[in-house]
Amino acid sequence: MAAAAWNEKPSFLGRWGSRVFWTILAFVMIFPFIYILSVSFSSFSDVAGKGLVLIPAHPNLDAYDYVLASGLVTRAVGVSIFITVVGTLVNLVMTVTMAYGLSRRGVPGRGFILGLVAFTILFAPGIIPKYLVVKQLGLLDNLWALILPGTISAFNLVVIRNSFMSIPEELIESAKLDGANDLRILWNFVLPLSGAVVAAIGLFYGVAHWNDFFDATLYINDPAKWPVQLVLRQFVLQGAVIQDVVVNQQPPPSITIQMAVVVLATLPILIVYPFLQKYFTKGVLTGSIKG
Repeated sequence: MAAAAWNEKPSFLGRWGSRVFWTILAFVMIFPFIYILSVSFSSFSDVAGKGLVLIPAHPNLDAYDYVLASGLVTRAVGVSIFITVVGTLVNLVMTVTMAYGLSRRGVPGRGFILGLVAFTILFAPGIIPKYLVVKQLGLLDNLWALILPGTISAFNLVVIRNSFMSIPEELIESAKLDGANDLRILWNFVLPLSGAVVAAIGLFYGVAHWNDFFDATLYINDPAKWPVQLVLRQFVLQGAVIQDVVVNQQPPPSITIQMAVVVLATLPILIVYPFLQKYFTKGVLTGSIKG
């Protein structure tokens, strides 16, 4: 009997074709990062009237010194870290507790609440109703306006609930017979068995908070409360200039300033991502096994 096509040993051309393809794809993915880093370290003579800069001839830190001198970007990074850390914790606490309640049999109104969750997936609120709710709550120009309106994601709630439902019911019942309440069962039994999916969902929430700038444009007017992505937007799209740097300091080329801000805005999430990336596939697949 002939072996299945996916079990056959690839030919010489097939192996080298695959290597060439993945090498080209890797280069295409890495190239923007190389370009951004190179330009951010370039001098005026390296970028003036030139095209692509992959290796700066006169590397320096002028763009980073200029950006960090005002404190605008560092303050924005601090705001983004606060929003990401606090927002992710709030998201996980609310999502995990609600998912646990909806995963347990016999909870009154469980089907109705699940229907409401599914409804929010199909019909999301518009910008104007969301803005009016935030305004009525008195959260305009408040950092909590970037956290509370999106406390629970319906998709993430369903994924975590499905993961909780895959835990054997006998384990929950035995814990109840030993006198454990629901909070202890959740903390000591359910969460340790669902660590991968909770970590993956936490990374989803964290990346969403870090990359979000649109809500800040709607709700935050004070530049001192801008997250780093909104500051990045001001630099890259609108060509904003830092006003509170030393007057006598000659600013570097605008393109190097923009790329330096891109690097500073991207670096924190790039540092955190590798530590949680391994949970992506395992966590999402675990949460999608059971409906």
